[in-house]
Amino acid sequence: MLPPPRLGRGKALGDALRLRRTTREIGARRLPPQLLSNLLWAACGVNRRRGPFGQAGITAASASNSQEIDVYVAMEDGVRLYDARRHRLSRVVADDLRALAIGRGQRDMVTDAPVQLIYVADVRRLTHTRGFQEPGLHDPEIQKAYYFVDTGLIAGNVYLFAASQGLACWFHNCDRPALSSRLKLRPEQRVLFAQTVGYPE
Repeated sequence: MLPPPRLGRGKALGDALRLRRTTREIGARRLPPQLLSNLLWAACGVNRRRGPFGQAGITAASASNSQEIDVYVAMEDGVRLYDARRHRLSRVVADDLRALAIGRGQRDMVTDAPVQLIYVADVRRLTHTRGFQEPGLHDPEIQKAYYFVDTGLIAGNVYLFAASQGLACWFHNCDRPALSSRLKLRPEQRVLFAQTVGYPE
């Protein structure tokens, strides 16, 4: 169970924007539960109960408020799925899959960082959105444009949160086939990218 998010501390937005950067040198020190809670809420947590089209709004925009990006959290003791509406983590896999969240050619760089966020698109949520029924939401090429942009919006939130808290952050490729298999994803789900977060080494 995650503690309720508390974002009262940290650097001002202007400072976070100035400090935002990619840092690949990330240590193994674990994030405290409160910091992890705040990180996930900043990424895509619920910031208003009544958002567009009658459903909750989150900190990251998405096409027709479809919220089609799921955030899986890979840590040493397994992988969990972030449930933004309940602000909790549900265990998916008990194994340590952090190495798979790093692209094959980069695994010697960071494998023991405490948190790997894995971004997974659920295309079904685009085609069955409660929001505006744009025809492009049923076109695979346009779907890609939307879910790549929506992932970038979440990753941008994570980068700014990391900068505000003095954390290191790195957005990168991942082993998509291996993660899809190990997470037992459905055919309409797509592993996209991953993002490493931790204390600077």
